[in-house]
Amino acid sequence: MPLGRYRALWPNDIDMSFTLAILGRPNVGKSTLFNRLVGRRLALVAPEPGVTRDRREGQAHLYDLDFTVIDTAGLEEAAEDALERRMRAQSERALAEADVALLLIDARTGLTPLDRHFANLLRRSATPVILVANKCEGAAAEAGAAEAFALGLGEPVALSAEHGLGLADLHEALKDRLQELEAEPQEETFEAEGEEPEPDTGVLQLAIVGRPNVGKSTLVNRLLGDERVLTGPEAGITRDSIAIEWSYKNHPIRLIDTAGLRRRSRVGKGLERLSTADTIRAVKYAQVVVLMVDAGMPMEKQDLTIAAHVIEEGRALVIAVNKWDACAEREATMSVVRDRLERSLPRVRGIPVVTLSALRGENTNRLLDAVLDIYEIWNRRVSTPVLNRWLAAMTQAHPPPAPGGRRIKLRYMTQASARPPTFAVFCSRPKDLPDSYLRYLENGLREDFDLPGTPIRVNLRKGDNPYAPKDRRARKPR
Repeated sequence: MPLGRYRALWPNDIDMSFTLAILGRPNVGKSTLFNRLVGRRLALVAPEPGVTRDRREGQAHLYDLDFTVIDTAGLEEAAEDALERRMRAQSERALAEADVALLLIDARTGLTPLDRHFANLLRRSATPVILVANKCEGAAAEAGAAEAFALGLGEPVALSAEHGLGLADLHEALKDRLQELEAEPQEETFEAEGEEPEPDTGVLQLAIVGRPNVGKSTLVNRLLGDERVLTGPEAGITRDSIAIEWSYKNHPIRLIDTAGLRRRSRVGKGLERLSTADTIRAVKYAQVVVLMVDAGMPMEKQDLTIAAHVIEEGRALVIAVNKWDACAEREATMSVVRDRLERSLPRVRGIPVVTLSALRGENTNRLLDAVLDIYEIWNRRVSTPVLNRWLAAMTQAHPPPAPGGRRIKLRYMTQASARPPTFAVFCSRPKDLPDSYLRYLENGLREDFDLPGTPIRVNLRKGDNPYAPKDRRARKPR
């Protein structure tokens, strides 16, 4: 098979990038092996079968091999319109994209008719297959591992993904398979001389969150122009956060589709709680968060709770009002959205609101433009001299209070960091400065330095201006 991603740079050893897909029936340990190879718990793992529904990609490392690994949903037979059939279609696409596939079986359970059925399918595939007998950490698995020879896919690699046993054998099997692929004729690729690679401008971490069934996965597929993640009328199809590398207007973006967030009182135990924690973690590590709401039920209490959590984490926020094509009372709906944002998040004014239809692809570019704009604001910095001139004007227009007859002095101000914009004010008595005066400063910063819709943090510190020249006489030795 042609391997366009390979580069013939190795004389005696293998040093190339390849894609490995992990396949098998439900609950054989595919996600556990995926997490083991990437070195992190990226995929949700739970005792019940069928936890994984979308295919998930990660960068894996196994001894001297670096590669892309794809975790897939369990291979299942199902009706054409069933969710399980759409899950299987995602797995089949992962197989077509892979250079090598692993077929996992459960050695403790032994072969099942479903294992045999899909082994027959994989034998007819153009992708090379390595058979792996998982859960081989005990003597009870020996019979199942031996039985795997009957699948006709060669000698199985015995390992335990949960305990990390047998990875050396998997490494050798992969190297053997890659050496076979290396020997096949390939198209030569050449790099253009004299061209400098484009500088790395950083990847924008963009998470899409919201209540179940508001169209998050539909939006992801529309943006990518591909049925990359599962969609359908069933609520709660997405269970774990799926990250996809992508770009818009030459800006690299890591797009993260997340599971729907319900009220805490309605979140069940086990898998749903894991999905909720995974979504909250995605928000924590995102830079911009798109909160999708349903135009038919805009900005309900759960939407506002999610928005407040995003702001509390210091992330930039964009509101996407989906299903706008089906909205009859558009003016009233926008009025409700803006009024509830104003009342519930008064300290973050100017949050961008974009109406769209993810199903039809209407206004998706407007949404992405709003994402890039708020990202630029979230990264904005203000110079220290400008800030201190601004602080002097603000304190002159509205002097700080004087509790006990002594005026509180705001001596100096600087921007401590961006992402979100964070400012430090050196104050004579930080504990005595009321919150209302802090809000006065925050609102002034937002208005005068054009910082709409992004969290602003103002931290008070006690002491004099740390950058002012010190009295030289104080430094003379006595």
